[in-house]
Amino acid sequence: MLRFCQSDFDALRAQGEETYPHECCGILLGHLQDGTNDVLEIMRAGNTRTDSAHNRYHIAPQELIRAQREGRRKGLDIVGFYHSHPDHPAQWSQTDFAEAHWFGCSYVITAVAQGKAEVTNAFLLRGTTEDDKAFQPEPIEIKDKA
Repeated sequence: MLRFCQSDFDALRAQGEETYPHECCGILLGHLQDGTNDVLEIMRAGNTRTDSAHNRYHIAPQELIRAQREGRRKGLDIVGFYHSHPDHPAQWSQTDFAEAHWFGCSYVITAVAQGKAEVTNAFLLRGTTEDDKAFQPEPIEIKDKA
């Protein structure tokens, strides 16, 4: 399961609307507790894709390092990533799958249709190697407070 406070959930969806018609992206910081990725903070990231930002995203390694350092300073871990799908369903693509390498992390996708956030889905990356990895649909729970 993936757990968010309402304000963080709303913020990542709003980011998808702000960046439309390009994909937005970001990093989820929190803790893994009892099989739940508990998100305590979201970090926006810039989409560094210049060739096809409307249907691909890339988070620069420097931003990942910054997120890891910021998380470590706050006692948090990277528990997932998020991005938007402009005018496309909130379902992972073959490219999303091929570029997913953080086992045990949640991958959140928000469908943004004509500039309006619609469905948001989460997928947990299971496995231990590239050969046995798989996305598993993951329920999202909204909690009252961070």
